[in-house]
Amino acid sequence: MDEESLNKIHYLGHCYQHGIGIEKNEIRAFQLYKEAAENGHIISKYKLGRCYQHGIGIEKDEIKAFKFYYEVAQHSQNRHIISIYELGECYRYGIGTEISEIKAFEFYNIAAESGHITSIYKLGECYQHGIGTKINGIKAFQLYKEAAQKGHVTSMYKLGKCYYDGIGTEINVVKAVEFYKEAAQKGHTNSLYKFGELRQYGIGTEIDKIEAFECYKAAAKLGDPDSLYKIGECHRYGIGTEENKAKAFEFYKEAAKLGHITSIYKLGVCYQFGIGTEENKLKAFESYKEAAEKDNIDSIHSLGYCHQYGIGTEKDKIKAFESYGRAAQSHHINSLYQLAICYQYGIGTEKDVTKAFELYKEAAEKGTKKDVTKAFESYETAAKHHHIDSIYQLKTCYQYGIGTELNIFKANELQKRLLSSYT
Repeated sequence: MDEESLNKIHYLGHCYQHGIGIEKNEIRAFQLYKEAAENGHIISKYKLGRCYQHGIGIEKDEIKAFKFYYEVAQHSQNRHIISIYELGECYRYGIGTEISEIKAFEFYNIAAESGHITSIYKLGECYQHGIGTKINGIKAFQLYKEAAQKGHVTSMYKLGKCYYDGIGTEINVVKAVEFYKEAAQKGHTNSLYKFGELRQYGIGTEIDKIEAFECYKAAAKLGDPDSLYKIGECHRYGIGTEENKAKAFEFYKEAAKLGHITSIYKLGVCYQFGIGTEENKLKAFESYKEAAEKDNIDSIHSLGYCHQYGIGTEKDKIKAFESYGRAAQSHHINSLYQLAICYQYGIGTEKDVTKAFELYKEAAEKGTKKDVTKAFESYETAAKHHHIDSIYQLKTCYQYGIGTELNIFKANELQKRLLSSYT
């Protein structure tokens, strides 16, 4: 069969695969690719590899996919560059063969030398992360730059990261913004999120919370969980849009369904305090527990709080102490304070005033002045509403001069309010 006839069979398969001018039929597409491939049509052999890899018109078979890519890549007359790239992917991720980062690097390099843009980007990743070669930030930066100049959008994003984090080049936040913006304008999900974040906080650019909100919206439409969470935050606090706690709750919920851990924690907060939804202490506890199992530090702290005061679960001061201790290991400021209180008053553990003092000191040293002052103000407000935990916190602040001037008299007055709580 001549080349022209094989090209027509291949093209017909392409039309059936994508529904071009005819009803989509992936099985028929596979059959046509197979017919052309059996007669030596190189591109159809590559397409058969794609069909076997992704289960298009045939049962998925990654081993067969690898064999077709390998056969086409080794074609003596005209090496098929995309198949060489695909071999790099197969070796990197173990598709139809064993993982070999060295071989992955070699195939990306061959394809990159022939001008394959995605392989140039992949080679940059290899140098950045030491995949099949030694880490070389400068080479990574140069390869991302080369691919970006050829229009590779993800490489534009990577260049932004290089400038932002100083990978292979000096830190230049203004240039980072330029590349994030360029990639964002081309619809790159991570760049939309990152550019939105920079606009929100005015990093390397002017603050524009409305544009930040619009960027998060665009990325969220592409299914980005981080952006769904950010939209929740925007609705909750009125960032670039009107405050709407009910919408905030819905976006946290949507992001949580996609496994976004911070959003699972935020759902717990919403359920605990009735933010955008009805109060439900049991659901709050369940949300904190789910996020804590995924090592979310704020949720681990909140679990301690729930166990201490019986929020959505039975009171258990030992479990409260354990949760505070676990979060404190990650230097969580509020957990360090709570752990200090536990040692000071024997909550879930034996009293140890010396240990308590050490923890108060550590919390004060690790928290910024702004953190500590803000914490003091929060405790003061909550203490006025007879919130027991905050009275403890406030008493400690006055006792040790944390976030305010040392005032033993006020500390003693607060201590009197607490005496009946642990008798």
